[in-house]
Amino acid sequence: MLQRVFRQLAFLLLLASSVAQADMTIEVVGVGSQQYPIAILPFQNEQLDRQSVTPVIGSDLNTSGVFKVLNFNDPSLRAYTPSTLNYSALQSGGAQYAVIGQLLNDGGQILVKFWLIDVASKQELIAFEKRGSPNQLRRISHQIADMIYAKITGNPGAFASRIAYVLKNGKSYQLQVADADGYGAQTVLKSRMPIMSPKWSPDGGKLAYVSFELEKPVVYVHELATGKRWTAANFKGSNSAPAWSPDGRQLAVVLTKDGGSQIFLVNVDGTNPRRISQGGEINTEPTFTADGRSILFTSDRGGSPQIYRSSVNGGNAERLTFSGAYNASAKVSPDGKYMTYITRDNGYRVAVMDLNTRRSNTLTSSTMDDSPSFAPNSAMILYETDIGRRGTLAIVSSDGKVKQRLKSPNGEVRQPAWGPMLR
Repeated sequence: MLQRVFRQLAFLLLLASSVAQADMTIEVVGVGSQQYPIAILPFQNEQLDRQSVTPVIGSDLNTSGVFKVLNFNDPSLRAYTPSTLNYSALQSGGAQYAVIGQLLNDGGQILVKFWLIDVASKQELIAFEKRGSPNQLRRISHQIADMIYAKITGNPGAFASRIAYVLKNGKSYQLQVADADGYGAQTVLKSRMPIMSPKWSPDGGKLAYVSFELEKPVVYVHELATGKRWTAANFKGSNSAPAWSPDGRQLAVVLTKDGGSQIFLVNVDGTNPRRISQGGEINTEPTFTADGRSILFTSDRGGSPQIYRSSVNGGNAERLTFSGAYNASAKVSPDGKYMTYITRDNGYRVAVMDLNTRRSNTLTSSTMDDSPSFAPNSAMILYETDIGRRGTLAIVSSDGKVKQRLKSPNGEVRQPAWGPMLR
């Protein structure tokens, strides 16, 4: 009986032979060891716009688990410039930081101005303004939350990014894209046949994925802005598990055209396939390192599923995981320092390894986790899990302290991928 790491491959082959939109909500279930108390006062004029700004900023910071958003609902405390803030009232209410701002009509666009204030010192930590159309206010709100997060924690935020995932509702499969908070879900592809393994291009403009619409697993690349798509791997047998190179010019894919399951590099247009893996019957789940020089993958060559690293030019592979009989589904953090993966530890759980020290830590306590994916700031990991026998998405911080669940009202949600930051 195959180990769980090869269930996806077995599923692909089985299906190949047998077949010859609402927003998610975030539930915070764990918080950081330190929370920063912050007051976010309603911006001037925001009640006149269709999209309020401060609720989005507050939700982003609150669900991060490292901020405690305080409620200051007294209208007499409202202020729209630093000079009008009631600092003593904010301090009495426990606020360490305050966010204030304005929305101003600017020739059909909205001028968003905001300040981040250190309440005790009355110092302006951020003074910023940006113009945008009304339908860009939500993205601007995420960008403001990122700026606040970065200024206070010293680490980049990731709220202005997107996630992709597969929604299964009855016999329908949908490849969807949404904001990092699950809002604004849009369907990229809908099919009666399975869709699997979405992966973001480095520029965030394209998705590679596997579709069964041709009655076999085929890898496609889909351009989100235009809807244009093309075949990137449709060779004899199974084509699966795409992964983008950091420069966006190549894909690593898993092909069975030469027998067994082997890793190949192909150009994004599907040309020039080059085999990378040597040895083992099953080599799967490739992912590039941040510098683009190596590929991590799962292989059975040692007798059980383990994670290996190989040069993009091929050659001998180095084994990275040794603890336990099952380690799979590796992804490297964008900063290149860590690897997240699934380990069998009283269930299938998300783990993280420091690639410098090779020390590992299991982050989750659930038992059916899969498909981990780093946020673009390397601080959070998105993954799928089962709750009540239903596939759902969850997020855990790389230290395991902050935990979130993304609940979808529409069906089972699986195969997540966290995209790069939106510019």
